[in-house]
Amino acid sequence: MKYNGARILIESLIENGVDTVFGYPGAAVLSIYDELYKAKNRIRHILVSHEQHAAHAADGYARSTGKAGVCIVTSGPGATNLVTGIATAFVDSVPLIAITGNVGTALLGKDSFQEVDIAGITMPIVKHNWIVKDVNELAQIVNEAFIVSLSGRPGPVLIDIPKDVIDVTCEFIKHNNKTYCFNERFQRLNRKTTRVNFNESDIENAASLINDSKRPMIYAGGGVINSGAYEQLEKFAERIKAPVALSLMGTGAFSRDHLFYSGLIGMFGTIVSNEIVKKSDLLIAIGARFSDRMLNSIGNITEDNFLKKIKIIHIDIDPAEINKNIKTDVSVVGDIKTVTAKLIKKINEKRLSEWFEVFLKWKGRMVKIKRSKKSGRQCLLPDFVILETAIALREDAVVCTDVGQHQIWTAQYYPFIKTRGFLSSCGMGTMGYGLGVAVGAKIANPTSPVVLFTGDGSFRMNQSEMATLVKYNLPVLIVIFNNNTLGMMRQWQKFNNSTHFYETDLENCGPDFVKLASAYGIQAFRTDNEKSFLSALKECMVQIKNGKPALIEAIIDKDEEVLPMTL
Repeated sequence: MKYNGARILIESLIENGVDTVFGYPGAAVLSIYDELYKAKNRIRHILVSHEQHAAHAADGYARSTGKAGVCIVTSGPGATNLVTGIATAFVDSVPLIAITGNVGTALLGKDSFQEVDIAGITMPIVKHNWIVKDVNELAQIVNEAFIVSLSGRPGPVLIDIPKDVIDVTCEFIKHNNKTYCFNERFQRLNRKTTRVNFNESDIENAASLINDSKRPMIYAGGGVINSGAYEQLEKFAERIKAPVALSLMGTGAFSRDHLFYSGLIGMFGTIVSNEIVKKSDLLIAIGARFSDRMLNSIGNITEDNFLKKIKIIHIDIDPAEINKNIKTDVSVVGDIKTVTAKLIKKINEKRLSEWFEVFLKWKGRMVKIKRSKKSGRQCLLPDFVILETAIALREDAVVCTDVGQHQIWTAQYYPFIKTRGFLSSCGMGTMGYGLGVAVGAKIANPTSPVVLFTGDGSFRMNQSEMATLVKYNLPVLIVIFNNNTLGMMRQWQKFNNSTHFYETDLENCGPDFVKLASAYGIQAFRTDNEKSFLSALKECMVQIKNGKPALIEAIIDKDEEVLPMTL
């Protein structure tokens, strides 16, 4: 069968199991959109309001399912608008297939209208990218893209397709869901992306350190979620009687109701996590990358501190992370689920000891911080808003956030049950991420409740995606923490003993979020006390049940802070 490049692209996406793509049309990709129209009964296109949110929506689809998310945009500014979304996915190891159109091959490099070297621009923030200059290679490149994106440590890839390649025809051979034989070029590429795996001596060395330790502690991250190693992590922790601290990306990897759970670790970590780790003799990092916000919060690694005195085991699928930020005593490179399962068989079961009693004493000091009421009025407190929202939603809810104070409050207070239920820009810290990712999460999880916790600063960056919610009848609950300021920046200024809060004040500059939501046709409520919030939440749940989005603006005090915060 002879198809043009656009048809080959769509057929190849469908062949790889893609049921939804997120995008925004433009001149360079109109032929692709024509083929999307013809195939609309087999693949769905979601029109976003801005290309950046096409990447974020694909990101939300991917994080909540474990499958690769796909976005399609045009050349030039359409392509460059994807960059922040691609970088966000890259830092957080999210499988993403970004497809961009470009000018014809004869016009490349000539500063043509809406031409940009998107492959060059994105090279540092993708696992691999391709410029397709021969339509005969298009189908195989699409198949390669999915393998590269999903293999090893997941991440984004980019396929740039010049307009003439999209329009020209060639013979299309169906590959029967990737059972085809790869050519030599792919074999070379595959060798580059295949991770060096562990050997049995690595397992033995790690098991030996664990068996010899008296005070082990586990530091788990997003790699546990990517691997689906929830049960293995729990069995591992219970076998060696080790407290489990999570990175922000690891939220959901371990039950917060478990006796061994010590909370987040790092800058916004619990006191018990940040202090008990200093008393350990062995730190076992599982699918976590020793980020600066973790290391600098538990001790300056350039000084002679406890991290240089204890043993460290690092388990990760990406060898590039080993010894990158901190020197380890033993490393095991491989899939988390496989490695932990093997370790469980090799290690001795420990008894509850004085070490665990020390941990429980520290855990007992985790007292909920009480905040005084401001100005004599009944202020809304973040923990109340988050916990009451959680009660109203089912246990399988997908919880999305933007970036700021609300992001950390959500990680601290929300009683997460669903393992892929926390979608947040953790490594990049991308404000404006939330509503796009909520769109993708809802498309991917049509029967699960989806809530977005956001701030007034973040929501101003992505409010246009309310149009997407309305267009596709996506019942997403939006909760805006409005403190009329860039709250996290104000908190930093305060912690830095600033005598002024320069350019962080958002008062008297709008918008009126209730009126704005109404303009999009979304029912919205403004609340400033517990009674009004509960009433609004009840009304919103009716809207959600009827398949419509809803919004609550929760007025909180300008000086509410994220605590603890370790600088």
